[in-house]
Amino acid sequence: MLSMILAAAPLASLAAALGASIAAIAAGFGIGKIGSSAMEAIARQPEAAGDIRSSMIVIAALIEGVALFAVIVSALALFL
Repeated sequence: MLSMILAAAPLASLAAALGASIAAIAAGFGIGKIGSSAMEAIARQPEAAGDIRSSMIVIAALIEGVALFAVIVSALALFL
């Protein structure tokens, strides 16, 4: 039983690294999409730039929080 657990350890490391990298890539795509949409919205309605910018910052912070949570869970899966 112990030999099976020790044999799966490198695979668990690969899975944790893959999970963390997917979370980081997805967060990058999400923030890029938010930025491009916000710039397009500001170009269409310049008078609402402040509201759009503040909404963009809040949403980007939420995406970063979820990405950080995913990376932490991957790290915990690696060490536990």
